[in-house]
Formats: sequence, structure tokens, C-alpha cells
Amino acid sequence: MEEITYTEAVLQEYKVGMGSFTEKLPDVARSFHAFTESCFEDGKLDQKQKQLIALAISVHAHNEYCIVYHTKGCLDAGGTEEEMIEAIGVAAALGGGSAMSQGVTVWQDSLKDFKGTVQ
Repeated sequence: MEEITYTEAVLQEYKVGMGSFTEKLPDVARSFHAFTESCFEDGKLDQKQKQLIALAISVHAHNEYCIVYHTKGCLDAGGTEEEMIEAIGVAAALGGGSAMSQGVTVWQDSLKDFKGTVQ
């Protein structure tokens, strides 16, 4: 049996949870997805900038699911490791050591897993 990575496990766990939520509250799930998709459309900020903001907020909020998701979003939008670490530094400036710990653990694990599969 093939071993799955940390990020694959986190993303699968989220996917299962959202699937269950969608079954129980399909209208709310549909509205939520439409809202978030519209928030990430290009506007005055492009998708890469929005993904970097989302990554920083995720680090500040200690949300490992969102850290993983938005790390992939940053990579998919052309974000570099340097841009992401800078966004994490800003999150740590506002969120202190607890935000920094998320950035130097969850984010680095995610980046390591995604490197080579994206970019």
C-alpha cells in the first residue's frame, strides 16, 4: 500500500468533511463556494496576491487545512517560496510566535510535499 503525504491526508480529510456538509446543507455549500470563488477572481489584486493574503491569514488563524490549501493555491498561481515566506513573516509580525510556529511547520511540510508536483 502506498503511503500518502501529510498534505494529501489533510486535503482528503477536508474533502470528506466538505462532502458530508454539502450533502446535509447543499444550498449553503453551493453559496459558500460561489462566494469564495468570486473572492479569488482577478480584480485590482490578481489570484497570486489573493492566495498570498489567504496564506498569511491562514497562518495567523492557525488553520492547517487552509495553510495547506492556500500553499497549493500560491504555487498554482505562480507564487514563489520567497513570496510565501514573506507573507508568513507578515502574519508572524501580527500573530507572534504562535503564527510563526504554523509557518515554520505546517507550511514547510506542505511546501515540501507540493514541490515537484506543482510549478
